[in-house]
Amino acid sequence: MSLSETAAEHSRLHLLPQTNQLKGLMTIIRDIKTPRGDFVFYSDRVIRLLIEEGLNYLPVVDKEVTTPMGVPFHGVAFEGRICGVSIMRAGESMEQGLRDVCTSVRIGKVLIQRDERTAQAKLYYSKLPKDISDRWVLLLDPMLATGGSAIKCIEALLEAGVREERILFVNLVCAPEGALAMLELFPKLQIITAEIDEGVDEQKFILPGLGDFGDRYFGTED
Repeated sequence: MSLSETAAEHSRLHLLPQTNQLKGLMTIIRDIKTPRGDFVFYSDRVIRLLIEEGLNYLPVVDKEVTTPMGVPFHGVAFEGRICGVSIMRAGESMEQGLRDVCTSVRIGKVLIQRDERTAQAKLYYSKLPKDISDRWVLLLDPMLATGGSAIKCIEALLEAGVREERILFVNLVCAPEGALAMLELFPKLQIITAEIDEGVDEQKFILPGLGDFGDRYFGTED
């Protein structure tokens, strides 16, 4: 069994349904020839699907309402409050997708970069909601390669009082090495992703990947 197949079978790694629609969207954004406008448009569609899927893992309670026909309906209501935390800069591309489905949602930001001396991920900036310890957190970053940045971010969330089981990491593409490393390190974490790729190369870039997501989305490619 390949590493990607192993990751796909993990109980806490949730793949979007691999429909033809999703495959078509991912094909467009992976294509090097796709112009920026189309890349942003179709990435936003996938992000919306991911956010909706992520909300499925929030707790609910039974709720009864009355329909306009005067008939009771037994449904559910979300329990607890949520917020988003984006890993700058690429993660900021996913903020609007969260706002589109969660009105007035609070969104924190963290900046993590590699220390040139140690080659280790280092937290440079963190601005989180004051009551984040009482909330469920959707952690936003479109690409998961080795997991170094995301791990550092989750450590910052835990230090801020967020319970590990309340962290949902949402991304478009993940490498199995990074996903499995994170799931082993954080035994209550859940990951929601659109596709699991083959792995990373010697430079730790995801293959087949889709390039630098932030540069392609924000139009800052060389």
